[in-house]
Amino acid sequence: MRLSRYFLPVLKENPAEAQIVSHRLMLRAGMIKQAAAGIYSWLPLGFKVLRKIENIVHEEQARAGHMAMLMPTIQSADLWRESGRYDAYGAEMLRIKDRHDRDMLFTPTAEELITDIFRAHVGSYKDLPLTMYQIQWKFRDEVRPRFGVMRGREFYMKDGYNFDLTKEDALHAYNRHLVSYLRTYERMGLQAIPMRADSGPIGGDDTHEFLVLAETGESEVFYDSAVTDIRLGEREIDYDDVDQCRAVMEEFTALYARTDETHDEQKFNQIPEARRRSARGIEVGQIFYFGTKYSEPLGATVQGPDGKPVPVHMGSHGIGVSRLVGAIIEASHDDKGIIWPEGVTPYHAGIVNLKQGDAEADAACESLYDALQAIGLEPLYDDRDERAGGKFATMDLIGLPWRITVGPRGLKNGVVELTSRRSGESEELPPEQAVEKIAKIYADHQVRGL
Repeated sequence: MRLSRYFLPVLKENPAEAQIVSHRLMLRAGMIKQAAAGIYSWLPLGFKVLRKIENIVHEEQARAGHMAMLMPTIQSADLWRESGRYDAYGAEMLRIKDRHDRDMLFTPTAEELITDIFRAHVGSYKDLPLTMYQIQWKFRDEVRPRFGVMRGREFYMKDGYNFDLTKEDALHAYNRHLVSYLRTYERMGLQAIPMRADSGPIGGDDTHEFLVLAETGESEVFYDSAVTDIRLGEREIDYDDVDQCRAVMEEFTALYARTDETHDEQKFNQIPEARRRSARGIEVGQIFYFGTKYSEPLGATVQGPDGKPVPVHMGSHGIGVSRLVGAIIEASHDDKGIIWPEGVTPYHAGIVNLKQGDAEADAACESLYDALQAIGLEPLYDDRDERAGGKFATMDLIGLPWRITVGPRGLKNGVVELTSRRSGESEELPPEQAVEKIAKIYADHQVRGL
């Protein structure tokens, strides 16, 4: 992509309405535009990051053996009355009527709908276990939407649902999701700590939230600092291995880590004082086991091995895909702008032409642009007739991990400048070596699955 043809409405000044870093930088970098309170249009740069995050979620769900599907955003209220949640859910649910005066709602979550699909098509324990998920828009009518995409009313979310014959099977699904989520977040350059949480309107006794530590987090969290030293890393996990998944779950949840709703001061004080931490956290996902809470009232049963009907055990598992864009920025930025991790960057490298119109500089930039594309990478070429300072400021603001700077002076010596956005360090290399280095960085990144 060439910036001269790209829609990137960057802002020089900080928007007055933006209270936190991610909201401010997403507006300034031309990633989003507010359409209404808590509702945003995703502009090309923001939409590209959203898709990168979505693809990682899909890949890790497929790796765990879960099946993608898609359910509607508008549901009938009848299902929610059947489960008993229609009146209980609260004012966050957007209730509407269609032209025939039937009660409908804009989906805040989809336990009822997926259970209805299940009960219509699955009748035997031999069809279990079963886990399906979708990535779809949701709506919750927050009384005070704020912080941009971090706490909007409309949001893009992965929600998954497991159906199992027994509690033991369902808890394996719970552990399997915990492992898959840890891998998902690490691939995005995030450390998301699983913390014992409150189930809220979803229900259930077993639930963990995944929180990214950040000063602007909406949740107060309490934890043993040793949890920040644990990583899933490059280890291979067999998702069908019950013991292996349980061992990972126990490793990541054995140490104290809780949100304020479930905080236990007595247990917290048993941690060595030097390791006790309280901080703010951004919730980026949550997993639940809620047993037969939905299957019993909705009649989601299967014929068990003894021929008798058995209500299935269920769980649900969510990742805030759109919220993750903001969370990554909160965790990875400086005073110049965003710093994208390689796994989610909208473009792999930026090319800056210091003297647009100079035949040699133009030719070198075109050659770099073609070479990066030839190896499957996406460059963003700043071919505008602008001052060098403005071009550098734009690249720093939008946060691409690597920048190649091309100018007549360097080309006389046969080199271009390769700069790391994260460290700010630069080195001069022949153009082909700059391409080779960027190629190796992304190849290593892909091999590690991070």
